[in-house]
Amino acid sequence: MTLTLPKWFDLHTHFRQGPAMADYLKAHLNMGCAGALAMPNTQPPVSRVSGSAQPDSWSIESYSADLKAAGAGNFEHLIVPLYLTRQTTAQMIRDGATSGILRACKYYPPHGTTNAEHGMPMDDLIGGEVLRAMEDHGIILCIHGEQHALSGPDYLDATQNAETRFYRERMPRLIEAHPRLRIVCEHITTRTAAEFVASTPDHIGATITPQHLLYTLGHLIQGLKYHLFCLPVVKFQDDRAALREQATQPGQSKFFAGTDSAPHTTKATPCGCAAGCFTGGIAPQLYAMAFEEAGLDLSTTEGQSAFTNFLCLNGPAFYQFPASTQTFQMHKAPSQASLLDTPNGPVTPLSVGLGIELTWQIA
Repeated sequence: MTLTLPKWFDLHTHFRQGPAMADYLKAHLNMGCAGALAMPNTQPPVSRVSGSAQPDSWSIESYSADLKAAGAGNFEHLIVPLYLTRQTTAQMIRDGATSGILRACKYYPPHGTTNAEHGMPMDDLIGGEVLRAMEDHGIILCIHGEQHALSGPDYLDATQNAETRFYRERMPRLIEAHPRLRIVCEHITTRTAAEFVASTPDHIGATITPQHLLYTLGHLIQGLKYHLFCLPVVKFQDDRAALREQATQPGQSKFFAGTDSAPHTTKATPCGCAAGCFTGGIAPQLYAMAFEEAGLDLSTTEGQSAFTNFLCLNGPAFYQFPASTQTFQMHKAPSQASLLDTPNGPVTPLSVGLGIELTWQIA
């Protein structure tokens, strides 16, 4: 079986900084990726709109230039969000929107993931001038939807976790205070989040990663497969079923691809495990495997349509740019990924870390 698909857009990924950026970008280009939303939790963060790079911050303008010089100039579209910090002002939003440089902003809960120490509580943003300016200018808010500063039992429990609390307690307040704000709920992992997004108006969407469509907490802890450790962590079978149901639903337009691919040359450290699964080079294959595990037959018109919508069409439509007119092909055949060698050291793709064979390959 061969699928010919429009080139797709990874609307949540990490290219980091430094000499390895070129390798991370090449891995995306090699898997039929036509563009990306490059996350701003770099070192230093992308916390200004314009101007040259500074020791304590990049601007969208300067980081985008570095990305393009490293290979992102081959993308059809590149979006770099502004990292929302306490230094973000409504005037920055207005000026960035007017210039055309600013298209999205990223919310990180404080210390919620890698390089998220610059974030602030969502309660400090709701009802404020920064979100009102974003609402007025059509700037998209990309949300890492977890409640911060929870105890261990509250962070992950059989009945609730950091994500379910955020979507039950914070998101309704956010939408009530900012009913016109365009929102992408990033890398959702739970039934609560999936059903919440499905119930909202069309200007609220969500990305889902391949690992959250494929795996559960049992896969992570059975043998401590640390290459599957990411934030938010994979959840339970019922949560995975809900994500699959929404992603594969015929004609759905609210859910789309965002891998959260996050390269780490050192995954396990003496003080813990670096958060992030690296899926550069293998994401479409993993998504295809997930759709098949969810029961879709990708040899049928219906199955191909649902897969194409999720992978290739819904994301560009939400971000209001054209889908790619270029194509790439995937073959139904076994394949193996390999370590990605970079100037900073080798990076282990998720399938290699888990010791699994891919059932699809990029042509």
